Order: sequence, then C-alpha cells, then structure tokens
Amino acid sequence: MPDTTFGAKGWTPDRLGSLAGKTYVITGANAGAGFQATRIFLSKGAKVVMLNRSAEKSTAAIKELKVEFGTKADVSFVRMDLSELASVRKAADEVLQTVPRIDALICNAAIAQVPTQKLTVDGFESQLGTNHYGHFVLCGMLFDRIEQSKGRIVVVASLGYNMGIKTIQFDDMNWDKNYSANPVYSQSKLAQMMFAYELQDRLQGTDKDVPVYVCHPGSSATSLITTSGNWLTRLLFRLMTLTPMVQSAEKGAYPEVMCATEDGLEQRALYGPTGRMEFVGPVGKGTLNPHAYDKAVMEKLWAVSEEATGFSWDH
Repeated sequence: MPDTTFGAKGWTPDRLGSLAGKTYVITGANAGAGFQATRIFLSKGAKVVMLNRSAEKSTAAIKELKVEFGTKADVSFVRMDLSELASVRKAADEVLQTVPRIDALICNAAIAQVPTQKLTVDGFESQLGTNHYGHFVLCGMLFDRIEQSKGRIVVVASLGYNMGIKTIQFDDMNWDKNYSANPVYSQSKLAQMMFAYELQDRLQGTDKDVPVYVCHPGSSATSLITTSGNWLTRLLFRLMTLTPMVQSAEKGAYPEVMCATEDGLEQRALYGPTGRMEFVGPVGKGTLNPHAYDKAVMEKLWAVSEEATGFSWDH
C-alpha cells in the first residue's frame, strides 16, 4: 500500500513555510543529496552548517550557493572527517562553540562500495567506521544542544540495509575473513538504522524529547556510487541513470528535508520514495523490515559501539 499521507505526489518542499531562525547541521553537504537539501533549506531562509571532509569542495559549494541565494545566505562549513574520531570530536566541539541552536542534525554523509578492505586510522573497517561510528559519536556529542533547541536527529539510511546478512557480524566487525564491498556497505547502513531505533527506545520514558527519524534517498543520481564503486558497479549505475529507475539528486534530498522539518511523522519507520521498488516515486512512509530493529542485536551493537569509539552516551 503506497503511503497517501501527503497525497498522490507525496511529500515535496512545497509543504515548507519559512524556515527563518532555524539551523540545520548536515554531514556531507557539498555534493549530492546533502547539497540539494542545503539548497532547499537556504531557499526557505534557514541557516545551514555543513560538516564536510574537503575544505576545497566546501568553499566551492558555498560560493555556488551564494551565487544562487545571495551573499547574505547563511551557510558555512566545519571541516570534519567522519572516518577519524579525533576529527569528529574536534568538529563537534567547534559546532558547540559556534552554533547556538540545532533544529536538526542530518547524518547524510556516507561512503559506499569500497572495493577492497580499508581500515580507518582508528582501526575500523572503513564503511562501518565512517557511516556508523563517526555519526554515533557526532550525535552523542551534539545531543544536548539538539535537545535544548527542541531539535531532532535524521539518519539517512539506504535500501542496502536489506542486502547482505541482515544482522551484525559481531565476531568479525572488520570483515577480515569475508570482505566484500556490497555486504559490508549494507552492514554499515543497517548499523546506522539500528543506532537510530535503539536511540528512540533509550529516550522513551525519559524527559529527553528528541525525535529520531530514518529515511533513504531511493535511487538518486548522486556522486556516491559513481565515485566509490568498482568499475562494474559504476557502469551499471550509469546505465541505470538513463532509465526511470533513477531520480534527480534534488528528489533524493526530499526524504531528509521532510524528516528534518515535517511534524507528525512516525519514529519507528523508514521514509523515502514509495514508487517502483521504493527506488523512485512519491516520498512518504516506505517498508521497514523487522531485522532493522531486532532488539537484542541493537542493544549489543550499542554496547560494542560505545566500547569501540570510547564514547559513552550518558543520556
């Protein structure tokens, strides 16, 4: 059953009023869906703080945005490499010093389909280390500021969570024995979703009112696979972009913008396109498979994540 909450066309930015006075913090916002989300926020008068790895690309992105929205557009960046926990901590400290309110923290950045096993400087498999552990620490460090702002957390997942082994390979988190690009990417996105759903559970019954929403962009023409997949993945994706099975990067941004702004959404849900295979089509509530919120696995992953990162959530 397609979700009809937002009518036949699904959620679109037409639903947004003025966002003046709101501040959105987005990881990986200098390209793809994160950049398009930034454009939508700025067009409604919001302030955007981008957390990006490349200072050069960030400067170029900001220049482009100021050409489009005028020199007064309130957009800035803090350099952060999600794959290095020291960099995440430093960036979070800078945000806490310079950004007085956070209406939504959007965990948008990701790496994907890394063809051969790579480890982060902290010794983690690169996709898990970047996509999950980096965001785990970032959300924890910014949590109080988000809560004080009556803000929310948005985790950008992927339909890839359905591929691979559908649980967490706790006995070999770095995939030393059976590394393969796609299942490991799938694992990292499943971990991000489990983090979000476990955080929801942990906040229930406390006085901390921070909604946590999970979405995915569907199959959109962003740079992620074209830059990091192997040649075959890249070729197949390039062929797919010529078909109706891939939508624009701007449409790929709709789910995260919706989750950052819309009231009345469900938390234990997955938002994204609701059309063919949920790759494309009107944005609304999609299918969420129960392995993504397997309680025993979520609790164990949380404990493993705290231990691995050395970061303890006190909430």
